[in-house]
Amino acid sequence: MNPGSPPALDLRGIHAPPPPELWPPAPGWWVVALVLAIALVVLGLRGYRHYRLRRQRQQVLAALDGLARSYSAADAQGFVTGVSTLLRRVALARFPRKQVASLLGRDWLAFLDATGGEGAFTAGPGRVLATGPYAVQVDVDAEALIALARAWITKNAGVTHES
Repeated sequence: MNPGSPPALDLRGIHAPPPPELWPPAPGWWVVALVLAIALVVLGLRGYRHYRLRRQRQQVLAALDGLARSYSAADAQGFVTGVSTLLRRVALARFPRKQVASLLGRDWLAFLDATGGEGAFTAGPGRVLATGPYAVQVDVDAEALIALARAWITKNAGVTHES
Protein backbone atom coordinates (compact mmCIF):
# COMPACT_ATOMS: atom_id res chain seq x y z
CA MET A 1 0.00 0.00 0.00
CA ASN A 2 1.17 3.41 -0.85
CA PRO A 3 1.16 5.96 1.86
CA GLY A 4 -0.85 8.52 -0.11
CA SER A 5 -3.30 6.19 -1.78
CA PRO A 6 -6.78 5.56 -0.51
CA PRO A 7 -7.35 2.36 1.39
CA ALA A 8 -8.47 -0.66 -0.69
CA LEU A 9 -12.17 -1.36 -0.63
CA ASP A 10 -13.29 -4.71 0.57
CA LEU A 11 -15.84 -5.47 -2.21
CA ARG A 12 -17.70 -8.69 -2.73
CA GLY A 13 -18.98 -10.13 -5.99
CA ILE A 14 -22.53 -9.57 -7.28
CA HIS A 15 -25.06 -11.89 -5.62
CA ALA A 16 -28.32 -13.00 -7.27
CA PRO A 17 -31.50 -12.54 -5.24
CA PRO A 18 -32.86 -15.66 -3.56
CA PRO A 19 -35.35 -17.72 -5.60
CA PRO A 20 -39.03 -16.90 -5.03
CA GLU A 21 -40.73 -18.91 -2.32
CA LEU A 22 -43.35 -21.49 -3.27
CA TRP A 23 -45.77 -20.38 -0.58
CA PRO A 24 -47.88 -18.32 -0.70
CA PRO A 25 -48.57 -18.62 -4.42
CA ALA A 26 -49.11 -15.65 -6.66
CA PRO A 27 -52.71 -14.30 -6.96
CA GLY A 28 -53.13 -15.87 -10.40
CA TRP A 29 -52.61 -19.33 -8.96
CA TRP A 30 -55.36 -18.68 -6.39
CA VAL A 31 -57.73 -17.83 -9.26
CA VAL A 32 -56.75 -21.00 -11.14
CA ALA A 33 -57.29 -23.10 -8.00
CA LEU A 34 -60.71 -21.52 -7.41
CA VAL A 35 -61.82 -22.14 -11.01
CA LEU A 36 -60.66 -25.76 -10.82
CA ALA A 37 -62.45 -26.30 -7.50
CA ILE A 38 -65.70 -24.89 -8.92
CA ALA A 39 -65.37 -27.03 -12.05
CA LEU A 40 -64.82 -30.17 -9.96
CA VAL A 41 -67.87 -29.43 -7.80
CA VAL A 42 -70.08 -28.81 -10.85
CA LEU A 43 -68.86 -31.98 -12.59
CA GLY A 44 -69.35 -33.98 -9.40
CA LEU A 45 -72.93 -32.74 -8.98
CA ARG A 46 -73.75 -33.46 -12.62
CA GLY A 47 -72.24 -36.93 -12.34
CA TYR A 48 -74.21 -37.65 -9.18
CA ARG A 49 -77.45 -36.42 -10.80
CA HIS A 50 -76.82 -38.61 -13.85
CA TYR A 51 -76.09 -41.61 -11.61
CA ARG A 52 -79.23 -41.00 -9.52
CA LEU A 53 -81.50 -40.66 -12.58
CA ARG A 54 -80.00 -43.78 -14.15
CA ARG A 55 -80.54 -45.72 -10.91
CA GLN A 56 -84.15 -44.51 -10.66
CA ARG A 57 -84.79 -45.54 -14.27
CA GLN A 58 -83.34 -49.00 -13.55
CA GLN A 59 -85.56 -49.35 -10.48
CA VAL A 60 -88.67 -48.37 -12.43
CA LEU A 61 -87.79 -50.77 -15.25
CA ALA A 62 -87.19 -53.53 -12.67
CA ALA A 63 -90.66 -52.84 -11.22
CA LEU A 64 -92.09 -53.06 -14.74
CA ASP A 65 -90.32 -56.38 -15.25
CA GLY A 66 -91.80 -57.57 -11.95
CA LEU A 67 -95.28 -56.67 -13.22
CA ALA A 68 -94.59 -58.55 -16.45
CA ARG A 69 -93.47 -61.66 -14.55
CA SER A 70 -96.48 -61.58 -12.25
CA TYR A 71 -99.04 -61.15 -15.05
CA SER A 72 -101.86 -63.63 -15.16
CA ALA A 73 -105.03 -63.48 -17.22
CA ALA A 74 -107.04 -63.92 -14.01
CA ASP A 75 -105.66 -60.63 -12.64
CA ALA A 76 -105.45 -58.55 -15.81
CA GLN A 77 -107.12 -55.64 -14.04
CA GLY A 78 -104.41 -55.58 -11.36
CA PHE A 79 -101.74 -55.77 -14.06
CA VAL A 80 -103.17 -52.82 -16.00
CA THR A 81 -103.58 -50.85 -12.77
CA GLY A 82 -99.94 -51.57 -11.86
CA VAL A 83 -98.64 -50.41 -15.24
CA SER A 84 -100.77 -47.25 -15.11
CA THR A 85 -99.62 -46.50 -11.56
CA LEU A 86 -95.98 -46.97 -12.52
CA LEU A 87 -96.34 -44.65 -15.52
CA ARG A 88 -98.06 -42.05 -13.35
CA ARG A 89 -95.28 -42.21 -10.75
CA VAL A 90 -92.67 -41.53 -13.43
CA ALA A 91 -94.80 -38.74 -14.91
CA LEU A 92 -95.26 -37.09 -11.51
CA ALA A 93 -91.52 -37.27 -10.86
CA ARG A 94 -90.58 -35.77 -14.24
CA PHE A 95 -93.34 -33.30 -15.10
CA PRO A 96 -95.04 -30.54 -13.12
CA ARG A 97 -97.63 -31.93 -10.71
CA LYS A 98 -100.27 -29.48 -11.97
CA GLN A 99 -99.86 -30.88 -15.46
CA VAL A 100 -100.10 -34.57 -14.54
CA ALA A 101 -101.97 -35.19 -11.28
CA SER A 102 -105.50 -34.49 -12.50
CA LEU A 103 -105.30 -36.39 -15.80
CA LEU A 104 -107.69 -39.30 -16.30
CA GLY A 105 -108.99 -41.38 -19.18
CA ARG A 106 -108.38 -39.99 -22.64
CA ASP A 107 -106.55 -36.94 -21.27
CA TRP A 108 -104.08 -39.25 -19.51
CA LEU A 109 -103.53 -41.24 -22.71
CA ALA A 110 -103.13 -38.04 -24.75
CA PHE A 111 -100.50 -36.84 -22.27
CA LEU A 112 -98.62 -40.14 -22.55
CA ASP A 113 -98.71 -39.90 -26.34
CA ALA A 114 -97.55 -36.28 -26.30
CA THR A 115 -94.59 -37.12 -24.08
CA GLY A 116 -93.25 -40.06 -26.04
CA GLY A 117 -96.05 -42.53 -26.76
CA GLU A 118 -96.32 -41.48 -30.41
CA GLY A 119 -100.02 -42.40 -30.64
CA ALA A 120 -99.68 -45.90 -29.21
CA PHE A 121 -101.56 -45.03 -26.03
CA THR A 122 -104.69 -43.56 -27.64
CA ALA A 123 -104.77 -45.83 -30.69
CA GLY A 124 -102.64 -48.84 -29.73
CA PRO A 125 -102.13 -51.29 -26.89
CA GLY A 126 -102.04 -48.45 -24.36
CA ARG A 127 -105.78 -47.70 -24.74
CA VAL A 128 -106.50 -50.26 -22.06
CA LEU A 129 -105.01 -47.89 -19.46
CA ALA A 130 -108.06 -45.60 -19.73
CA THR A 131 -110.67 -48.19 -18.80
CA GLY A 132 -108.76 -51.30 -17.70
CA PRO A 133 -108.30 -50.38 -14.04
CA TYR A 134 -112.07 -49.94 -13.69
CA ALA A 135 -113.38 -52.80 -15.86
CA VAL A 136 -114.42 -56.20 -14.53
CA GLN A 137 -113.12 -58.04 -17.62
CA VAL A 138 -109.97 -56.68 -19.22
CA ASP A 139 -108.65 -57.77 -22.60
CA VAL A 140 -104.99 -56.75 -22.65
CA ASP A 141 -101.99 -57.59 -24.80
CA ALA A 142 -99.55 -57.74 -21.90
CA GLU A 143 -96.37 -58.01 -24.00
CA ALA A 144 -97.30 -55.02 -26.18
CA LEU A 145 -98.31 -52.94 -23.15
CA ILE A 146 -95.05 -53.76 -21.35
CA ALA A 147 -93.01 -52.88 -24.45
CA LEU A 148 -94.90 -49.60 -24.83
CA ALA A 149 -94.49 -48.72 -21.15
CA ARG A 150 -90.78 -49.61 -21.30
CA ALA A 151 -90.25 -47.34 -24.31
CA TRP A 152 -92.12 -44.45 -22.63
CA ILE A 153 -90.19 -44.86 -19.36
CA THR A 154 -86.86 -45.01 -21.20
CA LYS A 155 -87.67 -41.77 -23.02
CA ASN A 156 -88.90 -39.93 -19.94
CA ALA A 157 -87.03 -41.32 -16.94
CA GLY A 158 -83.88 -39.28 -17.60
CA VAL A 159 -85.56 -35.97 -18.43
CA THR A 160 -86.61 -33.36 -15.92
CA HIS A 161 -89.00 -30.62 -17.02
CA GLU A 162 -89.23 -27.30 -15.21
CA SER A 163 -92.43 -26.29 -13.45
